[in-house]
Amino acid sequence: MSEQFVLDAYSRRILEELQRDSRQTVQQLADKVGLSSTPCWRRVKELEASGVVRGYTALVDRAKVGLNLLVVAEINLSRHSESIVEDFERSVLAVPQIVRCLSTTGQADYLLTIAQPDIESYERFQHQVLFRLPGVTHVRSSIVLKEIKAEVRLPLAR
Repeated sequence: MSEQFVLDAYSRRILEELQRDSRQTVQQLADKVGLSSTPCWRRVKELEASGVVRGYTALVDRAKVGLNLLVVAEINLSRHSESIVEDFERSVLAVPQIVRCLSTTGQADYLLTIAQPDIESYERFQHQVLFRLPGVTHVRSSIVLKEIKAEVRLPLAR
């Protein structure tokens, strides 16, 4: 388990603002959180260096880039030996269409979220990729009809 970073009120506000808009200048960020720019910049650098801020990215509308189908796949492995789990997880990391992978308790060993253009593409993906992942014995797919909430911001306010 990773070590928890202690956040004070300023760091929490900085993170909330960065999650809202990471393209802000340091001065804009400082104005919003109530600091001058140099202490704000130092805090951002500390958050980055500690790994609290892992990176910056753009949020892309998947439908506008032709990824109209979202699938949640429940995956079961044949065994839970260290080598099978490592091989499976390493393979999943290498597949860009798998946009999320969660190791879970319950009926499935893993839940995968997969983005595809359409159902035909997903069917091919299932046969060419999912069924061939190391250790996979069972795949149960659910087609997402409507995405109600897909929030990437973490709830930091206390």
